[in-house]
Amino acid sequence: MKGNAPPPRGPRDLLSEEEIARYGRHLVLPEVGREGQERLKAGSALIVGAGGLGSPIALYLAAAGVGRIGIIDFDRVDPSNLQRQVLYETADVGKPKALAAARRIASINPHIVVEPYDERLGAGSARKLLGAYDVVLDGSDNFPTRYLVNDACVLLGKPNVYGSIFRFEGQATVFDARVGPCYRCLFPEPPPEGTIPSCADAGVLGVLPALIGSIQATEAIKILLGAGETLVGRLLLYDALHMNFKELRLRKDPSCPVCGESPTIRTLDETVASCGAPAGADAPAVLSVEPRALEERLRAGEPLLLLDVREPFEAEICRLAGSILVPPGEMEKRLAEFDRGRTVVCYCHTGVRSYYAAHLLVSNGFRRVENLSGGIDAWAAEVDPAMSRY
Repeated sequence: MKGNAPPPRGPRDLLSEEEIARYGRHLVLPEVGREGQERLKAGSALIVGAGGLGSPIALYLAAAGVGRIGIIDFDRVDPSNLQRQVLYETADVGKPKALAAARRIASINPHIVVEPYDERLGAGSARKLLGAYDVVLDGSDNFPTRYLVNDACVLLGKPNVYGSIFRFEGQATVFDARVGPCYRCLFPEPPPEGTIPSCADAGVLGVLPALIGSIQATEAIKILLGAGETLVGRLLLYDALHMNFKELRLRKDPSCPVCGESPTIRTLDETVASCGAPAGADAPAVLSVEPRALEERLRAGEPLLLLDVREPFEAEICRLAGSILVPPGEMEKRLAEFDRGRTVVCYCHTGVRSYYAAHLLVSNGFRRVENLSGGIDAWAAEVDPAMSRY
């Protein structure tokens, strides 16, 4: 295992006879060939998070011959990790993940350089660290890191291969603000702390990260090869219980705070404070309403104003009857349209974006504002099982 090697410079290295034998099944692919394999050898990838997603990502990038692989993770291997994090063995329990992962993938392919970082990714180090690699793969499991990785990639002009998993569901895409949307175009702000359960609380199917992580590895390899069509502008959704895939089209948000027409985030230091609920002890409270309680009030004829705080492509899949579609980027400029005398109920996919929309309304003088707990996804699960879910 090698560490702290500089990024490849100058002409691509030629393949050795051992490498030609190792990568033979790549070399016979017209889309790869010898030139493509040399591109992979000259390429570099940084894996953020050596957990469930980072495991298959690291294994397959190493096996494919990506020449320089960085792994950053500050955690230690825990017995509960072994159910899905296939990089590790029982003997690795208690060891630093980054170091254990680096040893494993270096043993898979001695022709690559592995660079472990046993540390937490922070705003002070992100620009330098991410800037040293051609492509970044986000296998993190927390919102502050996802927003930090996104913002750093946008500012550096790097592709961000994103994946996430939860219970039996996963999603993947490629965020590249140079040619498409970024993570903040989809989720402008992180959810308030404690509103989204972790995998430790909600559980995750052990095999699920194998599929999503493999998709991320595939996208990174295609980016390094310059071959095929990536997931830029497309969000791939996977449901393991029902074994189906869905695809949503993503659009760049002109008002995005980091990649939009008038960005307000220009340094990574500014992103630290944004990861959490609206700050301030005097911030107005936002009331929550459960799906079944909302259904009862609607059946009783209560004159509620329903605001659908999602993007148009989401509303095409499913929506609550009588609701008004107000994408997050339009909320502030459309406040004058809403009747302040009615109770306003905001909803989105899972209740995160609508929380911030409800907070915005309360902050602007609306007295009766509620947020649909769990969003329209919870409504579909608890009230209307026939409704399409995504």
